[in-house]
Amino acid sequence: MKIVYLGSGQFGIECLNALDRSGHNLQFIVTQPPHPAGRGRKPSPTPAARWANTHSIPFVETDNVNTPQMIEKIADYKPDLIVVIAFGQKIGNELINLPSKGAINVHASLLPKYRGAAPINWAIINGETKTGISIITLAEKMDAGSILAQSQTDIGPDETAGQLHDKLAQMAAPLLLKTIEQIADGSIIYTGQDHSEATFAPKLKKSDGFIDFNESAGALARKIRGFWPWPGASATYLSKKTNKSIRVTIAIAEVVETSNPAGLSAGTLDENLNVVCGTDALKIKKIKPAGSPLMDFKDFVNGRQTQPCDLFMKIEK
Repeated sequence: MKIVYLGSGQFGIECLNALDRSGHNLQFIVTQPPHPAGRGRKPSPTPAARWANTHSIPFVETDNVNTPQMIEKIADYKPDLIVVIAFGQKIGNELINLPSKGAINVHASLLPKYRGAAPINWAIINGETKTGISIITLAEKMDAGSILAQSQTDIGPDETAGQLHDKLAQMAAPLLLKTIEQIADGSIIYTGQDHSEATFAPKLKKSDGFIDFNESAGALARKIRGFWPWPGASATYLSKKTNKSIRVTIAIAEVVETSNPAGLSAGTLDENLNVVCGTDALKIKKIKPAGSPLMDFKDFVNGRQTQPCDLFMKIEK
């Protein structure tokens, strides 16, 4: 089939590789414009744009795919199917209805759970033990189309959002090819979602990662995993000895069950250098100080002369 791809993020690259190797004709890619990235905030092309350039696939960068000019440009390719993955824009009905076989979306959750921009993160944060890939038809309402295919996987007890992202991206590619074959031969089955079961996964902001140690250690451990690598579970570390503070991002931590016999306030390091939480404590394993690389917590402790009663404080928005 002749396919036009709408996508921006890294999540769709494995699917692009699979489409490129398949017998289908990947004709054209539409992606977001370059966005500032890195310390210098220089405009950086999307992963989809870089992939298209490397593979000599025609592409266009646009901040509005629904303009008459963009719709005409896509229509010129006479696509049989539009495939949408991590695109970052709402797609209007005119474009959805343009291809003869319609438009489909690859989404990183078991719909109808976790509709929205950050399903991987919120599944971990909310303590889900399973997630997966859903391939659906595009609909006017976000992630509410008919389900064409699903594939399920476990969420590991120590799995971060970054690790789960990569695992689901790998899972998506063969499922997408199988779905496209079924669309092509007419054997695909369209199953409506139970909208009453829908849950939502809103887009994350940097400030969502500003963690509060008054929460339980279990909830914070899930947030640390769910926010890694972005936006990162961040706090301000204050040294009792030097009275100096620095912003840090906690990358890996595990729950330590404790009754807090010393009655320390939340965010305080106890005699074992675990962080007291609203319930239990966190043993930090990996930490990233602002402006420094990721490091073992013991190296942070040695470098900062960390001691009991030092503080991890919530960053004020």
